[in-house]
Amino acid sequence: MVESAHIVVVGGGIAGLAAAHRLVELGREQQKPVRLTLLEAGRRLGGSIGTEQVNGFVIEAGPDSFISEKPWALKLCERIGFTDRLVRTKDGNRRTYVVHDGRLHALPDGFLLLAPTQFLPLLTTRLFTWPGKLRMGLDLLLPRGQKKSDESLRSFVTRRLGREALERVAQPLVGGIYTADPDDLSLAATMPRFLEMERTSRSIIWSMWSAQRRVPAAGRATSGARWSLFVSAADGMQSLVDALALRLPQGAVQLNRSLVGLQRDGARWRLGLADGETIDADAVVLATPAHQTARCVETVDASLSEELRGIPYASSATVSLAYRNDQIPRPLDGFGFVVPLIEARSIVACTYSSMKYPGRAPDGHVLMRAFVGGALQSEMFDQDDATMAASVRRELNELLGITAEPVLSRIHRHRGAMPQYRVGHLDRMSRIDRILTGHPGFALAGNAYRGVGIPDCIHTGEMAAEAVWARFSS
Repeated sequence: MVESAHIVVVGGGIAGLAAAHRLVELGREQQKPVRLTLLEAGRRLGGSIGTEQVNGFVIEAGPDSFISEKPWALKLCERIGFTDRLVRTKDGNRRTYVVHDGRLHALPDGFLLLAPTQFLPLLTTRLFTWPGKLRMGLDLLLPRGQKKSDESLRSFVTRRLGREALERVAQPLVGGIYTADPDDLSLAATMPRFLEMERTSRSIIWSMWSAQRRVPAAGRATSGARWSLFVSAADGMQSLVDALALRLPQGAVQLNRSLVGLQRDGARWRLGLADGETIDADAVVLATPAHQTARCVETVDASLSEELRGIPYASSATVSLAYRNDQIPRPLDGFGFVVPLIEARSIVACTYSSMKYPGRAPDGHVLMRAFVGGALQSEMFDQDDATMAASVRRELNELLGITAEPVLSRIHRHRGAMPQYRVGHLDRMSRIDRILTGHPGFALAGNAYRGVGIPDCIHTGEMAAEAVWARFSS
């Protein structure tokens, strides 16, 4: 390996931090010297992850948890000794509600993202009409569709389960996760298991029902009895960011350092910063949004830049509101609700944060968080803070009967932070991967590529670190 090879990671979000940490681990494991620099354009690390603690409230600016089914986040927490600071979702009523005709309806038990796995709850719910229920049941009889490499969420769900399944559940639940338009959202890039279900079992309902019968054994093997599906940090997700940063070499992190250009200089790389300084490196990991990465690599590889520019982004905001218990006129007997687009409301969803995780609000208080904007309601994101807060409060009044002034209000905006995985996204990723093979010592990480969640971002960061490390460790 090159003596004290200099590796630069650009981007201090969770993907960049995971990449930097993995490089430290690799250097220690293989007892090979490495000089690490992490450049972050902002004033803090964490990207969209951020936690504010005010008067006993733990307020998340962005992601409030990660899923335990994907192993990479939990494994990282284990390696850095962070698992004792993780918390499960609260036991008890983990119900999710769906807004329909101005009222909250419980999502039927056994309804998993797209389809039902229990028939009695489906038959008794008022969320769907009888024709809608019968249309869902046709999935048990329909033949396999024409084999495709990819399909939009709308196309797949309406073809297999009907319009009501799409509009009243799949769009708000799945489209809400990705803040995406179901007409464009790639099923192969976001939920490939459903395409596989149709190919192997024909019926989505039958396949999911069969899988549910194996849940007691499979669930323990996947996530472990210790963890619920969603896991958070007791002090907020920023504490995970801080724990990772503390494990990096002293002086490695440089804040307020913005990359504006990248050049290849033989076997090395030259990074141009906004302040006019240049940094030479033996390898580079770019963990920045795809549109920013596209600008930086334009002079290195125009085709790569063009592919990256083809990944669109949406903007969203969170509005956190706190109330005293006596200001809430009805029991919050669940984790929150989602709002279908057909309801034409100002919010996408609302999470009852203090009902979902322990320690989110002081005794006698409730903390909730509404989501605004996304690909289908971009105009809502463009509202000023006062208008946005008033819109959210109006919705909470109409849906939950809350009329009181909140004891605390916070708005966090994430402009251009959510990549849109449109149909054909995996084909684009294949082209990007082929291009990257021509640039040894260079890798990409982040939520624009193979998953938007925290575990996915961690995985891309660690894979990027291993890819650039391989250039020196052979």
